[in-house]
Amino acid sequence: GERFDQFERAKNGDVDIMIGPRSALFTPFSKLGLIIIDEEHESSYKSETLPRYHARETAIERARMCGASVVLGSATPSVESYYRAKTGEYELLELKHRVAEKPLPKVEVVDLREELKAGNRSILSVQLQELMEDRLKKGQQMMLFINRRGVAGFVSCRACGHVLKCPHCDVSLSQHVTRQHPEGKMVCHYCGYEIPMPKTCPACGSRYISGFKAGTQKIEMIVKERFPQARVLRMDMDTTRNKEGYEQILSAFANQEADILIGTQMIVKGHDFPNVTLVGVLAADLSLYVSDYHAAERTFQLLTQAAGRAGRGSEPGEVVIQTYRPDHYSVQTAKEQDYEAFYEQEMEYRRMLLYPPVWNMLVILCASKQEQTAYDSAKLLVQEIDTWQENIKAAMERVGEDFKKKRVFPVGPADPAVAKVNDIYKKVIYIKTKDYQTLVELKDRLEHYMRDNKAFKDTVVQFDFNPMSGF
Repeated sequence: GERFDQFERAKNGDVDIMIGPRSALFTPFSKLGLIIIDEEHESSYKSETLPRYHARETAIERARMCGASVVLGSATPSVESYYRAKTGEYELLELKHRVAEKPLPKVEVVDLREELKAGNRSILSVQLQELMEDRLKKGQQMMLFINRRGVAGFVSCRACGHVLKCPHCDVSLSQHVTRQHPEGKMVCHYCGYEIPMPKTCPACGSRYISGFKAGTQKIEMIVKERFPQARVLRMDMDTTRNKEGYEQILSAFANQEADILIGTQMIVKGHDFPNVTLVGVLAADLSLYVSDYHAAERTFQLLTQAAGRAGRGSEPGEVVIQTYRPDHYSVQTAKEQDYEAFYEQEMEYRRMLLYPPVWNMLVILCASKQEQTAYDSAKLLVQEIDTWQENIKAAMERVGEDFKKKRVFPVGPADPAVAKVNDIYKKVIYIKTKDYQTLVELKDRLEHYMRDNKAFKDTVVQFDFNPMSGF
């Protein structure tokens, strides 16, 4: 394929620079001198399929083998990388000013609770609406960002509280409106299962069934209704499914063929639109309450990256962050564009709860078609971990060594955030310890234990070190 052809060119010396995603790391250069990882904080640098390698760690190891250098670039570095820079493992180089000394945008935080008290039920705060009106009069562009696609986050019954869920996956269905389904359809974002939008609640028969929270499609409809004179573009996974969709939308906005660009996180990643003077973050809380210890870090990064899209031309920029938690440190530090302050508070949380990068974590996934089988397999692994730990402790005490540095803390078995996907049940075990090598030894021990154990014949077991997201 195309990748093979490019690798052959590099191997034959026809190429000096290779630009690409994670897989570009494996380009067979004979004299590799430099690896640059841009936006190194991105979670997509960690492979979510086997082998679960992280491009950053792989790049550093490849550079070590070849005698090359690695540059990690980001306006919002990952907590792990900044920690290593602070502890002297990496060298820290800082750019303190924007290009051409342009000022940072003015950032305002709007409390959505106060908006509701004042009688505003729209997803657009009064302040944001006023600023949008002003930008339209001036012929300037704006971006509205929300970390969700579709019309509604989930659909539920106002009468009985029943939430429409996928029968194959343990997640709520999202509401989508298309030309083929103007009445709406319900879609599972995990397995693709879909049904028509029901007119009555399948549980109690009530007519009061509707969607909660706004997605990109809903916001597009609200904006067009509120500002009928505005030219609006929407950019999310649904409008960029074909190969050219992404480029077409960005080109149209860059050519000022639209006044407002509405989108998910793909619109806040490094784009440079000089005529954009206003950015609205419509619901900062959506990424704040996911079940992942990276939630505050991801929220800070998204808010800061979104704010960075405003005021990149000759006109100053403004940013409005709408949230139900204006006092949260990730929101406050993003408002001030103060990475150092965010890092200090986030590290306090990580130290207190023994999370990476202060400690190391191994996540073990047990997956099976039968829920009990998945649970029993996970339970056997926890028992084996306890046995291994007792043996290590006894051996170290015999030679007078301190067991503390080898001690591990297992948690589980437990259900992950999504406990069932495509009729496959999942159970997870979380293991924390300070020493990374101890986790490697434990993983090797568990793999050896499972190899000849028939109890695992109907269970798939996967390991992930210092996960970027849950299974």
